[in-house]
Amino acid sequence: MKNKIMERLKAFFHRIFKTENIRRIVQNASYLLSATGITMVIGIIQGALVFRLIGATSYGLIQAIMRFTNTANRITSFRINEMVVSFTRQFMETEEQDKAAAVYKLAVILETAGAVLAFALIWVLAPWGADFFGKRPETFPLWVFYGSLVVLNFSLESSAGLLQVFNRFRTQAILNVLDSVTTFVVVVVAYFSGWGWVEVLVAYYLGKVVRAAGTMVAGFFTARQEWGRGWWRPSIRILRPDFKPMFSFAFSTNLNNTINLVSRENESLWVSALLGTRAAGFYTLAEKIVAMLKFPVLDLSTTTYPELSREIARKRWDEVKDILLRSSRLAAVYFLPLVTLLVLFGKWGMGLVYGAESLPAYPLLMALTIGHTIENILFWNRVALLALNRPIFPTVINFIATAAKVVLVLVYAPQFGESVFAYVLSGYLIFTSMMIGGRAITVLRQKSEAQASEVTA
Repeated sequence: MKNKIMERLKAFFHRIFKTENIRRIVQNASYLLSATGITMVIGIIQGALVFRLIGATSYGLIQAIMRFTNTANRITSFRINEMVVSFTRQFMETEEQDKAAAVYKLAVILETAGAVLAFALIWVLAPWGADFFGKRPETFPLWVFYGSLVVLNFSLESSAGLLQVFNRFRTQAILNVLDSVTTFVVVVVAYFSGWGWVEVLVAYYLGKVVRAAGTMVAGFFTARQEWGRGWWRPSIRILRPDFKPMFSFAFSTNLNNTINLVSRENESLWVSALLGTRAAGFYTLAEKIVAMLKFPVLDLSTTTYPELSREIARKRWDEVKDILLRSSRLAAVYFLPLVTLLVLFGKWGMGLVYGAESLPAYPLLMALTIGHTIENILFWNRVALLALNRPIFPTVINFIATAAKVVLVLVYAPQFGESVFAYVLSGYLIFTSMMIGGRAITVLRQKSEAQASEVTA
């Protein structure tokens, strides 16, 4: 019996890791995963210290400030890292080195302009944000202070995308750890010194500065290493024939990004606005716990996108489908047992780690886990369509789902509280993941059939 079980397990893992693409995805992800293991442990301890030190209300206020800055930055960033991965990889496959370098150069210019615009938005809107989201108008200078991060991040996404193109995942992993360690050290000092939420906000700020500076330096170094000392010299004009697909891609991804900001990535902001920072504190804690559990799957998404882009550029459709299938199996093997443990022991663990005050967040955690389980198994749904140069479909689906979600939240949240946000978000994640994932499979099937027809013709 034991031997049969072992044989079945070996066969199962062989089916997952059989192909070179999956082994490369996992190998690249292993650098990020090793960092994720460290950051998860640090994150759990850090989260416990912060929640015990400042409580749910101040915790919600800090998250409102951070999400406010992130929103302004994301609105103007055009998810430029995805454009770098898609088009730089495309030109590298066709050995057009000057064009590949020009894509990175253009991305840095666009991102820098976006950073300046984002900080201007923060500067103007900070007093309103402090009042509407934070419920404390006198704190608006701290909203501006944290918002200055967007200027320091002037080429963060561009450089992160370039590191992905050239498989510099170990560098990204090291920088992620440095970010976590920097924040953690300051939080520990704040906890044992009895400091307040302002010092905790500074801790988060310093960690982001370290990661941004390191990523940008690594990006410029990689560009010089791959394309030579004069990598920045090729004129952007050589991309003129490609401007239409590039800007169409950037616009579509930015529109999708903006919809995501409303639909799923700023939940705590809306909870704070409608129900107060205390409710937002509990909701954010549930979000943070789910996010920590999702880190390894997010790492797989990061390393899967370049592999998909490579195989699609080569028109190897069967290999693309194989990557998606095996990736879902791998995500399920990781996440499903974890969800089971969370259901069985999550409440006890939260009380032990975060204290009894945190327990109102447990029902929210369970509700969020439902949707995130489906999304994690189909984590590749959006990046697959992006790699297939189909960025509009996810945007349309997200828009439809977001419209329904906003209506449900506005109608029911004032009556039933923050649990409405959790259940509605889960429904949103299930609907969008299955619709977008199904569309990706359909497109791949069509391309595979068309290729087979050409061969037999």
